[in-house]
Amino acid sequence: MADNQQAVNPEKRNAFTRFLDGVEWLGNLLPHPVTLFAYLAIGIVLLSGLFGWMGMAVVDPRPAGAPGVAEDGMIRAVSLMNGDGLRRIFENLVDNFTSFAPLGVVLVAMIGVGVAEKSGMLSAAVRSMVLGAPKHLVTVAIVFAGIVSNTASEVGYVVLIPLAGAIFYALDRHPLAGMAAAFAGVSGGYSANLLVGTIDPLLAGITEEAAQLIDPTYQVVATDNWFFMVASTFLITIIGSLVTIFIVEPKLGEYDSSRADKTILDKSMMEDVTPIEKKALFWTGIALLGVILFMALTLMPRHAQLSIPWTSFSIVGESIPGWGVLRNPETQDAMDSPFFDGFVVWILIFFMVTGYTYGRVAGTMKGDRDVIDAMSDALASLGLYIVLVFFAAQFVAFFGWTNLGAISAVAGATFLQETGITGPEVFIFFIFMCAVINLSLGSASAQWAVTAPIFVPMLMLIGYAPEAIQAAYRIGDSSTNIITPMMSYFGLILAWATRYDKDLGVGTLIAMMLPYTIFFLLFWSGFFVLWTFGFDLPVGPGAETYYTPPGAG
Repeated sequence: MADNQQAVNPEKRNAFTRFLDGVEWLGNLLPHPVTLFAYLAIGIVLLSGLFGWMGMAVVDPRPAGAPGVAEDGMIRAVSLMNGDGLRRIFENLVDNFTSFAPLGVVLVAMIGVGVAEKSGMLSAAVRSMVLGAPKHLVTVAIVFAGIVSNTASEVGYVVLIPLAGAIFYALDRHPLAGMAAAFAGVSGGYSANLLVGTIDPLLAGITEEAAQLIDPTYQVVATDNWFFMVASTFLITIIGSLVTIFIVEPKLGEYDSSRADKTILDKSMMEDVTPIEKKALFWTGIALLGVILFMALTLMPRHAQLSIPWTSFSIVGESIPGWGVLRNPETQDAMDSPFFDGFVVWILIFFMVTGYTYGRVAGTMKGDRDVIDAMSDALASLGLYIVLVFFAAQFVAFFGWTNLGAISAVAGATFLQETGITGPEVFIFFIFMCAVINLSLGSASAQWAVTAPIFVPMLMLIGYAPEAIQAAYRIGDSSTNIITPMMSYFGLILAWATRYDKDLGVGTLIAMMLPYTIFFLLFWSGFFVLWTFGFDLPVGPGAETYYTPPGAG
């Protein structure tokens, strides 16, 4: 069957598919990802020496006195090709590795995921949910779940993406297509959601500071993009599903399991759920309810009152141990709180409790040794990722130290400002500019902290409200997350993918995700213009699209 498909495919490959083939071919000319990041780290050191010697600098758009702003108000290229740079590298090489944000999250989460996987819970749960389901419906569900998972921070990257690969394999579909669909939802749809997430108050705070450069009384709240985010959730779900079904999956073709890590392939994923597995899943559901109740106890308002219907019985929140303990202790805010800041702990608890419960009932786990072996096996599978992270962490740290990313962002923003475009079409240029900048500054908050003081005042002065500006920025930032190695979890996705295809290179991953980026940018940008200027709809509760500068008539 595979030979026959290879004979047919060349006749069906259209211009776009051939373009993606070219991207993949060029990308795979690059060395192994570990080697690539090592070269990039060395290259940044050399470039920093050149630009430092040239005295490259730009005016810092952030207000004087803000954190990180130099006394002279300039952002200068910092050379690592001198004594200070060499000392900084030697003193921080280990810290760069151990403090790389995704590393700790992945290791901790995988301890719990390992228990759930080794017990057989993940296999049974996946089979009970997806076997026999329409394949297109499964694709839609995965993309949608990826978008919604952003509320729970890293859970999409650590759990959903590899799980999507297992689901597609269970359905006898290409596992990389499943991972691509999940990756598109989690990271490409980063700014689409049904709920306000942890990133919303952070971006709103940066936007407010930038807006106050023009209007000191202006306030921006965390829900200022909520309406547009909710609508975008369904748009991105549709686009991501269609791209997966009609572009990515056909291009990948039939899956060749001979190129996979044999430990990742589980033929039992194609078998029906047995009676003992159904019993174990039932008790796992009970354990899950217990975890959810415990989570609720730590997040509910302390002064809330719990009443039992049709009775006079009630309990005041403060009398229940743990009630609201993980809310922000100073503001009692739920979003900006230890609950979400430490969400990886919930991932650990969730999978350990449910996995062990399943294992005990199913007979796959009899004691602590089985649990420890499961944890050990899970971490052992991350060998390539840990090596990759070491070099990626150095590259990211060196890039930040040199200020080259910030300089590029300011230069790009200045270019947009000099175009002189003032109509709604300025947002198209703005979105694409943010998308390009995101290729070098992978952090949404870091990029916005540097560019917001330029873009927000600039667009406010020509009549646009900060809320609309922020919504447009998030489109550009999200759309290219899935094709830039600067995104913190890119290395993790690459490591997951190589378990299904040991020869997979950076070019294959980028070519696989590029269609999502292209269609997200085109349709999401068009949807934004139609939403704000076509239908004149607000991007959030109380948010305006237009802004009248102080003193304007």
